Amino acid sequence: MRSVWILQLVLLLALSSLATDLSIPLEVEQPPTIISHTSGRLIVLPFDNTVKITCEAKGNPTPEYRWTKDGKDFIPPHTTTNSTAHTDGTIVLYNKLLVEFQGKYRCYASNKLGTAMTEEIELIVPSVPKFPKEDLPPTVVKEGEPIILHCNPPEGVAPRQLYWMSIGLQHITQDERVSMGTDGNLYFSNALQNDSRQDYCCFASFHRIRTIVQKSAMAVVVKSLKSDNESADSTDATPPARIPSLLLPSGVQTEKVLLKGERLQLECIPQGYPTPKVRWMKMGEELPPRTELNNFGKLLTISAVDERDGGKYMCTAKNSAGEAVHYFDVIVEEPPKWLTEPPQSQLTVIGSDVHIKCSVSGKPPPDITWRRNGELFRDDPQSSRRVLEDTVVLHNARPEDTAVYQCDASNRHGSVLANINIMIMNMAPQILTKDNQQYAVVLGGDVVMNCSVFSSPPPTISWTKDETPETIEGERFVTLQNGTFRITSAQKDDSGKYVCSAFNTEGKSAISAVLDVKDPTKIVAPPQDTQVISGTRAQLTCKAEYDKSLRGSFEVVWRKDGEEIPPPVEENSRYFVDDGMLQIMNVNLSDEGRYKCTVRTSLDEDHATAVLTVLDVPDAPKNVKISELKSPRNVSLSWVPGSDHNSSVTEFIVEFEESQWEPGRWKELQKVPGNQATAELALHGHLNYQFRVYALNAVGPGPPSEPTERYKTPPAAPDKNPENIKIQGHLPHQMDINWEPLLPIEHNGPGLEYKVSYRKLGVEDVWKEHLVKRHYFLVRNTSTFIPYEIKIQSRNSHGWGPEPKVVTGYSGEDVPTAAPRDVAVEVLNTTVLRVSWTPAPPATVRGHLGGYDVHWTRKQSLLNPNKILDERQSMSFPGKRTHAIVPGLEPFSEYRLTVNVFNKKGNGPSSDPVSFSTPEGVPKQVPILTASNAQEDSILLVWGPPLESNGILTGYLLQYYLINKTTLEVVNSQEINISVADTTQWQLQGLEEGSLYRFHLSACTRAGCGPPLAQETRTVAQASVGGQRSDFSTQGWFIGTMCAVVLLTLVVLMACFVRRNKGGKYAGTPPPPPPQRQDMFSMEKVKEKEDLHPDVESQGMNDDTFCEYSDSEERPLKGGRCSLNGDDAMGDGVSRDSLVDYADGGGEFNEDGSFIGEYSERNHRGSVSEPSGPSRVTA
Repeated sequence: MRSVWILQLVLLLALSSLATDLSIPLEVEQPPTIISHTSGRLIVLPFDNTVKITCEAKGNPTPEYRWTKDGKDFIPPHTTTNSTAHTDGTIVLYNKLLVEFQGKYRCYASNKLGTAMTEEIELIVPSVPKFPKEDLPPTVVKEGEPIILHCNPPEGVAPRQLYWMSIGLQHITQDERVSMGTDGNLYFSNALQNDSRQDYCCFASFHRIRTIVQKSAMAVVVKSLKSDNESADSTDATPPARIPSLLLPSGVQTEKVLLKGERLQLECIPQGYPTPKVRWMKMGEELPPRTELNNFGKLLTISAVDERDGGKYMCTAKNSAGEAVHYFDVIVEEPPKWLTEPPQSQLTVIGSDVHIKCSVSGKPPPDITWRRNGELFRDDPQSSRRVLEDTVVLHNARPEDTAVYQCDASNRHGSVLANINIMIMNMAPQILTKDNQQYAVVLGGDVVMNCSVFSSPPPTISWTKDETPETIEGERFVTLQNGTFRITSAQKDDSGKYVCSAFNTEGKSAISAVLDVKDPTKIVAPPQDTQVISGTRAQLTCKAEYDKSLRGSFEVVWRKDGEEIPPPVEENSRYFVDDGMLQIMNVNLSDEGRYKCTVRTSLDEDHATAVLTVLDVPDAPKNVKISELKSPRNVSLSWVPGSDHNSSVTEFIVEFEESQWEPGRWKELQKVPGNQATAELALHGHLNYQFRVYALNAVGPGPPSEPTERYKTPPAAPDKNPENIKIQGHLPHQMDINWEPLLPIEHNGPGLEYKVSYRKLGVEDVWKEHLVKRHYFLVRNTSTFIPYEIKIQSRNSHGWGPEPKVVTGYSGEDVPTAAPRDVAVEVLNTTVLRVSWTPAPPATVRGHLGGYDVHWTRKQSLLNPNKILDERQSMSFPGKRTHAIVPGLEPFSEYRLTVNVFNKKGNGPSSDPVSFSTPEGVPKQVPILTASNAQEDSILLVWGPPLESNGILTGYLLQYYLINKTTLEVVNSQEINISVADTTQWQLQGLEEGSLYRFHLSACTRAGCGPPLAQETRTVAQASVGGQRSDFSTQGWFIGTMCAVVLLTLVVLMACFVRRNKGGKYAGTPPPPPPQRQDMFSMEKVKEKEDLHPDVESQGMNDDTFCEYSDSEERPLKGGRCSLNGDDAMGDGVSRDSLVDYADGGGEFNEDGSFIGEYSERNHRGSVSEPSGPSRVTA
């Protein structure tokens, strides 16, 4: 045989027709190939409106179709055309005409290169099944004889089921004696008297067509063996024994032929009396393990038989009279099938030899018929085309040998058909892939670049890059057999232009492709597992990085438990997705689950998941039940907790409701830990209870359970006595006793009352007792403030409560009768003094000690001794004490002070008055400082005197600083003591020209200098002096105006200063103090604001300054609030010598509340001299 090019291409099997598919692109001319068609039998059901018989093929040119029916040409009544390029060979038949179209069909698809055909398609149109109408005579037999009732069911659409029933649709009882065979007949092995009846009916059911048909009823008459003249009481006659024989099958031996894979059924139904038993065996070997015996042992079944199940089987029917046997020869055959696969289509070059082999198997062996383009193809010894049984040989093949060859293998059980496309041609490579195709892949991904080539003989394909002639090689680069080029784990430098070249003996062809390697899509901020409370907002974030050139295809998709979350289209949607963030509004339990974020582009995607856990209040407990414990008033409550909704239950709350006192109102009874589902309850008597339970977790309380049934407790004596007993004396000679009454549910029964018992403490032994129903009692004619013992016991109509506790109280109070003695005053500084005293005797207090009042009156200012002031103030110091600190005094003033004790009834008499004076203090800040008439080396300073001098003004301290204009730092500083007290201006000489100066001016007394007032200005530069003087000389009106303003300001300031020193009030607001002046008292002017504005200094003190202010002798009890009542709002005018200085400095309070410290060691800015020490004045 000559050497030739031979190529066999792999063909794919079509699912429905077993036709092979030569993988030749449709751009190349080729014979038709059947790609789908209806196969096998096609059964039409009565309710099918239409039937389609499909046939679809591909080829170039496009195939044309024709049909045959029962071997003759058939023109379909209706055809359809595909929307694609191929004409569809499908035919449609309508129900009304279906019976006419019953038969065997074959489809042919043809073009100029050949014809492909399908195997035969059988269309079956079954008629509606029905039994024939017939009048059946009764079947008459004697007892013991066999009966066969024939069904003869009609054919119909499988599956078919048969039943024997009565007219009343009662099933005929079947057993070893009476049974239905596989043919549908009802067999009686022997007849009995009770088999006689008129309504044996056979029913056939066809469920695919939803049809049941019934045969006419048959009658059976079984004659008794007793003769007519036998007496009724004679012994029953039994049928004579009958030797078994087989009602089914007949004869001695049956041949059973079936196909491999089918179900084998062998049946032996015997007759005889007594009823024979059937046994089965396989000759020479055991019955197969898949054997089943049904129908009371009369039916042998083997599923999915194969060759091993073939052989001889025997059934034996035996009774006491004998036995009968039957043999079955079982032969297992099979239809034709391909040994490996159908013959493959072939593409080869001109001049080569083609072999087509049709390898099939079957039993009996199949007959093989060859066709060419649907026509019989016979052997011709004189030709180069030979048919040698199962093989076709085309020697020295020529282009005209191109055709579709059919191999048809058949036996009595069926057939198989293969269409084999044989193409004989020589052709240069034809690249079918589009040139300059653009490809993209992400970094690290795999990419496939196509290069589909068709040629004969097969081409050699190579790939090159960037005009480099060398073929691309490497582990990451693979050229597949079909020309496709695969790159794995793409790198950035793989980007570029690629060329696919294909060549064979007939020619060469090439195309190019461009690859772009892009950055991968990657989630950089994945969503995190989140817990969120129901009803709030949940937020899941999914941030990703991706190649910006893929922005148009980038998208973020969220899924919950695998279901995609659609974008919000309605206004009330709870889901919002924006820039990778998923927000769920008003979260509920249905939102709980696993959320998956998918970020993707047209090239790749990345995923991340997070679990959203919804926290909610617990569900209501269930199955709340009551059970008694030791007594009817001690019960146990149990329940089944509901779901905690991902937040552990911290506790259960047991509530109760009773129907007697507050029906419908639920109250808390007991709390139970969250890990417990029972509670022991102690109940009150004489109540009709019901209970419910709710759970509490970190989210909040859940709904309550359903209430229990009512539970009534018996009455009993009270369990407790009144509490919160209060003993008060509103009048001096009586004692009021009050207590909290028992709650109604604590009565435990009817008739509640209280026994009040009292006696003088340590004086009387006998208790005085009274029974009352109210919750208060008044004892009259008592001594003033005498201690008593009191106890109160509850009782009802069922007994007394427990023994009560004894409490101690006092009878009514009266005002104190004595004043404190030995009152002494120690002046600590200009505004603060220490008062000490000897307490009044306890017996004279005549009540519970409330505290002490300190009253002081400012008689006069030492600056103006001729004016009487009479400014009164007071402070309250609660509790037992012997001294107090009094702040808020005016410096350089004369005072008078008294002390009295007070209780709840009022104030006692005042102590003897003590007079004292406060030392001088430093002045307040000057109110105004101006700099004017600036010259080259001088400036005129004008100021007003301080509004409060707090002593005899001795002069002023002037400090001035030369300031660097650029850095604003102090370059030089000087100070001047101005010893003239009544001056209000000063001319500074010797200054630097054109310079910036800052001036600080403070007023001074013998106690020191007050806070400074600052002012900045510049001296005049020499260059502008001439122009300035000329301007001033020509504008004298300006100088006059300025002088008038300064003079008027000085007059006003002097008037205010004079009024102030005379005791008048200045209505202006002083300038704010410098930052270091944080030690001033804030004093209240109006008495009504005392309770709302406690004094800062007095709040910061210890017990020595726990006080109240008042401007009268009446003493309201006000716990812990201090206020100063004066005629002037002190503001910043208070002396430096405040309590804050002592608290922040070296001073402190000792354990008894007195003040200690070294006053002389406190440092203050400025040249302020403190008093040498406190002065002490004793009354």
